[in-house]
Amino acid sequence: MGQPIRLRDDYCSSDLRALARASKDADWTRRLLALSLVYDGRSRGEAAAFGGVGLQIVRDWCVRFNARGPEGLKTGRAPGKQPLLNDHQRAALAEALERGPTPYLDGVVRWRLCDLVQWLWEEFRVSVSEQTLSREVRAMGYRKLSARPKHHAQDADAIEEYKKTSPPQWARLPMAPPGKMIEVWFQDEARIGQKNKITRRWAKRGTRPSAPHDQRTRSAYIFGAICPRQGKAAALVMPWCDTHAMNQHLIEISRTVADGAHAILIMDQAGWHMSNNLLVPENITILPLPPKSPELNPVENIWQFMRENWLSNRVFKSYDDIVDHCCHAWRRLQSQPWRIMAIGKRQWAHGF
Repeated sequence: MGQPIRLRDDYCSSDLRALARASKDADWTRRLLALSLVYDGRSRGEAAAFGGVGLQIVRDWCVRFNARGPEGLKTGRAPGKQPLLNDHQRAALAEALERGPTPYLDGVVRWRLCDLVQWLWEEFRVSVSEQTLSREVRAMGYRKLSARPKHHAQDADAIEEYKKTSPPQWARLPMAPPGKMIEVWFQDEARIGQKNKITRRWAKRGTRPSAPHDQRTRSAYIFGAICPRQGKAAALVMPWCDTHAMNQHLIEISRTVADGAHAILIMDQAGWHMSNNLLVPENITILPLPPKSPELNPVENIWQFMRENWLSNRVFKSYDDIVDHCCHAWRRLQSQPWRIMAIGKRQWAHGF
């Protein structure tokens, strides 16, 4: 017959009963009181009967109590299945996601889950499913997000210098006397035509969804401008993109600027933006962006949002139909000033 396990002598029955009185865990309380009986000299059978368990369970409680004290009697979580990726492999995966694929080595220009599954196998000989890898990358804080446009030959130093020096200069413009409210506007153009874009859409796994796609080439241009701080917008839909159209758009923006305010109109250096024949209203000052820096202009993100939600996956019957859809989409944007603020605000332009 085996000998009963002796309990550690740095506790006594009164200690366990005190912990049981303060506990809100019924199972822990039951185990503490059962072992307090053992400290009182009662038999293991009586402790088992009190706890509603067998003698082997009481023996396990004694082992856990001797090893970890009262904490050892708490209900623990099962360890579960070991994760497929360790910390080193997760760090390497995060670095690969941040760096992006190398086309001539990896054979792709953007990571898909199936590409990352293959990369993990080639690097670490670890086999994971796409579903498991999806959970891993999401747990690491990664999501599939829309990328902002970035010119391949831009000057990063010039962009950072522009962000630092431009806002302080706006308040010192000759056209904007002290105390006059400054409105920061961004302007750009987008071509909308019959040869339209096809965007992603929800569909059942394993199917290939389709969307209408026209091959005709009629198109129109949206001249759009937004004031993110005020949630305002001004636009014209024009059949061409030249200095005359830009002059008409400047008039439209000038009408939208608040009375007594002065607008800083930020836009790229397209030819019709910098033309000597451009007629700039008195309440507008044009500020050109550095070359090759489209990510500084939030109107680029406005175009992306409008295409993905309102203008893509359509077949336009005629030029007039294109104009009608463009006008409807822009009026819808104007009716949602909170969306203009959310998409258009930039810390470097609105944080001063």
